[in-house]
Amino acid sequence: METKGFWTSATREYLLAFVYKRSFSSDILNCKRPDFMPLIGYARVSTEDQTPLPQSEALQTAGCVEIFEEHASGGNRARPVLARVLERVQSGDTLVVVRIDRLARSLSHLLEVIERLEAKGAFFRSLQDPIDTSSPQGKFTLQVLGAAAEFERALIRERTKAGLASARAKGRLGGNPGLRAKDPVAMRKVRLARQDGYMERLNETAQDWVPHVRRLRPVMAWEDVLRIINAPLPRDRRWTQSRLLRAVKAYVRDGFLPDEVLGRAGRRETDDRLPAIVAGIKGADPNITLQAICDRLESMRERTPRGRTSWQPSSVRMLLERAEKMGLLKSAQ
Repeated sequence: METKGFWTSATREYLLAFVYKRSFSSDILNCKRPDFMPLIGYARVSTEDQTPLPQSEALQTAGCVEIFEEHASGGNRARPVLARVLERVQSGDTLVVVRIDRLARSLSHLLEVIERLEAKGAFFRSLQDPIDTSSPQGKFTLQVLGAAAEFERALIRERTKAGLASARAKGRLGGNPGLRAKDPVAMRKVRLARQDGYMERLNETAQDWVPHVRRLRPVMAWEDVLRIINAPLPRDRRWTQSRLLRAVKAYVRDGFLPDEVLGRAGRRETDDRLPAIVAGIKGADPNITLQAICDRLESMRERTPRGRTSWQPSSVRMLLERAEKMGLLKSAQ
């Protein structure tokens, strides 16, 4: 949704201050100006026949300068629009939803998202729930929710231990009888169930790595593909090379990825490596800015081509031009 321009009159500026969380700087006497904190809205519906319009209207009324809409199940944590929103949010921004269930269906997912926002210096607000992490009351509510979740997990652990102890006292052994007897049919069922569970977990994170692997392999070495995949991800969701290879092999086995991605990467000249990496980042997000590519390269700890202490947009522009001449951008897009 397009961002509307702001009025500059003193009266309207005063009214908007209530929407955007007013904070004042009193460095200069009798010269206080509001420091606006942009509100970013997120609206979600589960199916294509539903419309997010009522949510978007409520978010617009609340003063959101940008609104992102998504059609996806709330149980799916790997939502592409939500991932883009979390990457878009910057320090001082506030992510706003109409209700908590529009963002997350589980308390653990909600806390995970809020932790990612707090790591960026951003805030979270739900219009119909008493949560606003920019206020002491909202932080207290969040802490209560977190404590309740931890208490619930502790109770589950205690009940499980008590149940196992009671079963052992009655002479019952836990586990699958077929597995204890090494029955081939039972073992095959368990193996297939584990494979299904593994594929289900992979599907939840497929948006993070499948597009990169499909686009960059086998042109680029696994080490560089891995660094491009991990750059925008939080530390607890980053991949190791062995885990990534196992996931790719599983997807190739089931036909979700072509066999070619497992091929041997061709030798690439040292001078061609940086243009290939920049082309890979640009191909993942064609609308990404030069400065955002700089930030991504610094998070990957890539050295600048001219030995500078930090990446500059001019260097990225030069590498993009080289990548285009080499035909890398065309293949990335």
